[in-house]
Amino acid sequence: MMKIRFYSSLYLALASLSAVFGFSSCATVEVEPIEVKPIEINVNVRVTVQKELDDFFGELDAQEQEITN
Repeated sequence: MMKIRFYSSLYLALASLSAVFGFSSCATVEVEPIEVKPIEINVNVRVTVQKELDDFFGELDAQEQEITN
């Protein structure tokens, strides 16, 4: 009876090891470096601000002309 238990546990151990090593796979993944390039964004805000300033000071200039005349 002892031999049967020994052999059955030995077979179980061998089956477990073969399952672990047989079903496992080795996967390799190559990762290439990512190239990051700068992004240039130009926003022309000056035109809008300049127009608003001209409108604001244009009204003041018009009022000044009225006062001086």
